[in-house]
Amino acid sequence: MAEYSTLAAVDLGSNSFRLQVARVVGDQLYPLDGLRETVRLGAGLSADKRLDEASQVHALECLKRFGERLRGFPAKAVRAVGTNTLRVAKNAPAFLKKAESALGFPIEIIAGREEARLIYLGVAHGLPVSDERRLVIDIGGGSTEFIIGTGLTPLKLESLYMGCVSYTLRFFADGKITKGAMKQAMLAAATEIQIIASEFSNHAQTHWEHALASSGTARALGDILNQNDFGNGEQREGEITAAGLDQFRQYMIKVGDIKKMELAGLRADRAAVIAGGVAIMSAAMNELAIPKIGQAMGALRQGVLYDLLGRFHRQDMREVTVQEFMQRYRVDAVQARRVQVLAVALGRQLLDQAGDAEDREDQLRTLSWAALLHEVGISVAHSGYHKHSAYILGNADMPGFSKKEQGLLSLLALSHRGSLAKINDLVAAPEDYARLFALRLAALLHRSRSALTLPHLSMQMRDHQCVLNIESVWLQHNPLTETALQDEVKEWAALGFALVVETSLT
Repeated sequence: MAEYSTLAAVDLGSNSFRLQVARVVGDQLYPLDGLRETVRLGAGLSADKRLDEASQVHALECLKRFGERLRGFPAKAVRAVGTNTLRVAKNAPAFLKKAESALGFPIEIIAGREEARLIYLGVAHGLPVSDERRLVIDIGGGSTEFIIGTGLTPLKLESLYMGCVSYTLRFFADGKITKGAMKQAMLAAATEIQIIASEFSNHAQTHWEHALASSGTARALGDILNQNDFGNGEQREGEITAAGLDQFRQYMIKVGDIKKMELAGLRADRAAVIAGGVAIMSAAMNELAIPKIGQAMGALRQGVLYDLLGRFHRQDMREVTVQEFMQRYRVDAVQARRVQVLAVALGRQLLDQAGDAEDREDQLRTLSWAALLHEVGISVAHSGYHKHSAYILGNADMPGFSKKEQGLLSLLALSHRGSLAKINDLVAAPEDYARLFALRLAALLHRSRSALTLPHLSMQMRDHQCVLNIESVWLQHNPLTETALQDEVKEWAALGFALVVETSLT
């Protein structure tokens, strides 16, 4: 994989969109430029979980500006990720097509725990090296992530469906802050946090030694408490204490209206969602026994950058995840690698004329992972195991993988055997057909699960036709495979695709 001197990350959050550009020096990143716009995408999410037109327009205008800044960047040097609002919006797929066009780069939707992993990666790279266990809390616009980790390694990851935008809209929609509304907001947040409290709280035992908060809500709270002497000056600069947060909460209730708050450190764009953030932070500190919480410099976008850098330096988290899944689901590694080697060899022939070399390598890498993981479902049940494999790969937390990447792995696992009718409307791109051909034939030819000497194989794909050339003598000695290939021809024909099996003497 190529390396780049400059990388960029785009974070499409529920409250704000952020762009970070950084220079690569060895294994380190140095910020060059950054952009932030308060888009408040989460506020445009209707009761039936659809993004309204106004929020989409606002978001697309922002992405066009980001796209101008990124113009000329190589495609692989930019990674854009969408978080909670785009995870839950029913019309997110349609919006993403317009968003990618506006930005000029693909946008990945990441799962909650993947967001937590990337947040911790960004935070940890901004901290001194230490063996202590750290708790990191990131209150976003639509979700809040909780992570315990040591060094650069996250140990526990959780993402809860609550954020400063969603909670402000839910409990303080009219801008009024009452004692009752604040109590209800804190109770709602506490109820969510109690689900994870046994693993993240320091009430009964010490799960962590130092607590940190990242992103905008935490920075705003730290500034407000310090600049207005909430907490009677007991906290250090940027630090949030339980006493200071309680005084700020009482001040908010006394003023009673978001628009009437006049405090040093409270920006207008943050004031609109600060009440929801205060409720969540208060509940988190109460439920997890946090007397004070410090500020973390890094956040999601820094984590995205370091994760991207790792892919160029052969530290791809996706490779680690594939190996962990093979162990977790007790995959027959010898058989998986037989299928992998053949699938990649066939895929390379089929993709030889498609796109540029780097795109082909990306496509083959995905095919390789699918081949290694296509039998994870056998750990559930052998009957219909490909369906179990597809469910696991589509729904499990897979660090490093986006939702789209998991969807493709799931599709390849589902369709590597059996009827192709189940994917009739799911495959469209030529490269997906190529990878599916390669994986199905590799699994078919290695059905014996033994060290098999295969004949010379060559494959070509043109339009809706794939030609497989195989030695006739070998086929004659393997009638079961010959019959399976004839059945495969029928399966592809039903899908409107021609598989042609040609035989040769050598």
